Amino acid sequence: MATLVGGLEQTGAQHTVDLDGAADDLTCYSFKLNSIHLNTYNVRVLERGRSVRVVDNLSTGSLKNLEGLEQAYPGRFEFSETDIRDRDALDPLFEGASTVFHQAAMVSVQKSVEDPGLCHDINVTGTLNVFQAARRTGVGKVVFASTCAVYGDDPELPKREAMPAAPKSPYAASKYIDEVYAALFGDLYGFPIVALRYFNVFGPRQDPASDYAAVIPKFITRMLSGRTPIIFGDGEQTRDFIYVGNVVQANFEAAEKAPAGAVMNIGTGRSYSLNQLVSILNDVLTTTWRPQYGEARLGDVRHSRADVGLASRLVDFVPPVSFEEGLKRTVEWFRTGEQAREDSE
Repeated sequence: MATLVGGLEQTGAQHTVDLDGAADDLTCYSFKLNSIHLNTYNVRVLERGRSVRVVDNLSTGSLKNLEGLEQAYPGRFEFSETDIRDRDALDPLFEGASTVFHQAAMVSVQKSVEDPGLCHDINVTGTLNVFQAARRTGVGKVVFASTCAVYGDDPELPKREAMPAAPKSPYAASKYIDEVYAALFGDLYGFPIVALRYFNVFGPRQDPASDYAAVIPKFITRMLSGRTPIIFGDGEQTRDFIYVGNVVQANFEAAEKAPAGAVMNIGTGRSYSLNQLVSILNDVLTTTWRPQYGEARLGDVRHSRADVGLASRLVDFVPPVSFEEGLKRTVEWFRTGEQAREDSE
């Protein structure tokens, strides 16, 4: 079984996890249920004959994102409404898990600037709880979500894992602290954790109304509903956008192949400005919107682009879905999904 929650690493040792193993194996996940990763992770694991346990506190998510899984995979899918800050609750949820994928976090840069204490409580204390519970219960490996935000505004591009961390927000700082704890767990206890530094993930199921929503779903839904997309700043800030299916694939590759202690960029190696993004969306949607500009936000980095060479060498990671194709799939989901929601009301 696999549990979705987090990743630990052992420096200097190689640990692998067979995700095509026995049908009674458990994968455990700690997730935000509005996460675009969720169903993609679950279905891919369940289709391999594995069992899945999802852990989430429902603070921002919806159980609708899990609809149909229990019926489709009877006896192999579980959900627990649990907060990763509840240390004592995690051990029984991790029992029997071979792999833990830790995705739960406060991911909003702006929210972390407004309430750094809460960000630390969730992202650092909560993650440490995950690491400790995984080690105590004999989990084979933890893979956890870090962020490209740890690089800060270093002008050097592309971002390489060997570059020094320079976080500009409490969110970025919390994720870097998690990486430090992961390395310590490997050095001190021989417990394997792998950190994946996600660049800008997008795809279906992102909630555009959420404080945690990324720019792509916000732009798509505004443009689909006849409203001008809003850009904070001049629009020349760049991002390395990566489709959610590619990120899921990277997690599986990391669980199976990554050496303990690995820290890897998960991006595409290409970047687009927000002005370019609006132009590409206009082409996809056959619209002619011009963005509205607002004041730049505190904590946002200016430019971001991944060097993905390390992930390619360590786990053979090559994003299978291009940015353009991922954008088309995402637009189509929002177009049909919004209509389906309207029809059901």
